[in-house]
Amino acid sequence: MPTILYVQGWRFYFYSNEGNEPMHVHAVKGDAECKYWLYQDRFDISEQ
Repeated sequence: MPTILYVQGWRFYFYSNEGNEPMHVHAVKGDAECKYWLYQDRFDISEQ
């Protein structure tokens, strides 16, 4: 899983093939993990 960026202890990374899931990045810091979906028709990032 390639790392894209490190910011204040958060590591942002992606997997090259996750099936039919929309484009997104993963973030992890310690025990906390989250996923951010990226939308091509908008410039914001929604947290889910």
